[in-house]
Order: sequence, then structure tokens, then C-alpha cells
Amino acid sequence: MIPLAGLMIRLTSAGPVIFVQLRSGRNGQPFRCLKFRTMYYDKQAHFSQAVRNDPRVTWIGSFLRRTNLDEMPQFINVLLGQMSIVGPRPHAVNHDAQFWFRLKNYPLRYQVTPGITGLAQVRGNRGLTSQLIEMEHRVRYDRFYISRRSLWFDLRICAWTVKKMLAGDKKAH
Repeated sequence: MIPLAGLMIRLTSAGPVIFVQLRSGRNGQPFRCLKFRTMYYDKQAHFSQAVRNDPRVTWIGSFLRRTNLDEMPQFINVLLGQMSIVGPRPHAVNHDAQFWFRLKNYPLRYQVTPGITGLAQVRGNRGLTSQLIEMEHRVRYDRFYISRRSLWFDLRICAWTVKKMLAGDKKAH
């Protein structure tokens, strides 16, 4: 599946297959998070989250986002010890700067290794966080996960993730 996704990205738009973004890991340590590129490549572009019907997203990128397959390269981050399969999703370093001091419990989410999937995401708190309340909900799920994490809970979150992948996530932009 990974080689096929890479080939489709390469054939349908110019630019690198892999998108690399500096994100915050455990204890706030930055790392290079890998994803399949889902947007048209623009070397001059500045960071901004995708929005619904974003014209920057390619047609194959839309499919990869909806099914969460754009996250597959992050298994390399797992092998490097920078991520786990389940945990709070890592945010872009510049995105963290917006919330680190504004939300009381925001830094607590970095007590654990970030994950490819997480409780907040399978419960619908993913994607664009244009309002502070949306990030508060996400952090609440992250804190709940941290307080209850176990192999059994991780397996349940993985099962919920597969279910969302097969159904296609409407909140993916």
C-alpha cells in the first residue's frame, strides 16, 4: 500500500512524495514527523492547516486524508522511537506555541510519546482547531487517555481507528 500511495502522489502532482514537518514529541522535544504529501507542492508556502474543500489538497491527497493513509510514513517515526502507534497526536511546533501557555493543561499531553492515532482523533476531535474550545476538547481526551492508558485501551483505540479508516472520516480536510 505504501509504494502504491507514493507512486500515485508522484504521478499526480510535482514535488516530494513525503512531507516532513517539525512537531513536538515527548517532553516537547522536536522531531521530524513524516507524512505522505497530500497538497500541491509550493516551496514558498508557509504553514497553515488545511480547511474543508481546501484547493491545495490533491484528489489523491483527499483520499489519503479521508482514510488516514497519509499517516503511514509515521511508522518510520515509530521505529525511530519518536512516536508510538497510540498516543496524543503530535502538533506542529508553531501550532504548539499558540496553546502551550494559553491552555492550562496543554503541556501535560507531552508526558507520553505522541501517537499515529489517538483517543481524541477517533472521537472526532481532529483536523483544524480554529477555536480555543476545540483544542480544549482535544486536550481533555488526551489527558483522559494518559490517565487510563493500557495495552487493552490501545487495542480498542486501534480498532476504532480501523473502523474510521474503512468508513472514511468526514472531518478529514
